[in-house]
Amino acid sequence: MSRNFIFSSIATAMLLATPAFADGDAAAGATVFVKCKACHENEQGVNKIGPTLKGVVGRKGASVEGYNYSEGAKAKSAEGLVWTEETLAAYLPDPKAYVPGTKMAFAGLKNPQDVADVIAYLKSHP
Repeated sequence: MSRNFIFSSIATAMLLATPAFADGDAAAGATVFVKCKACHENEQGVNKIGPTLKGVVGRKGASVEGYNYSEGAKAKSAEGLVWTEETLAAYLPDPKAYVPGTKMAFAGLKNPQDVADVIAYLKSHP
């Protein structure tokens, strides 16, 4: 076995073991979350234009009681969507691409650190 093969195998394994998103800072995420507050709250049972985000990490998609979800969100949920760190990291940069037919008008968080920080904030307020 060549040395290059061994090193490239180790490097590949390390890359695959690393999460696709950076560690977030919950305090910085609280600041980023201000962008979300026009449509969302992080309080149980408080729906606005969008559903409450309280407890979103680990929650099944389109499952907040009393919120009228778009057909796109219902379809994505029927596919088995659960809002994990990974799915939120994929959704937040471009909501319309991740959930076609969503009624969420927000263009997304383009800075990967903002995404990680908002996820950390949401996780810190289950």
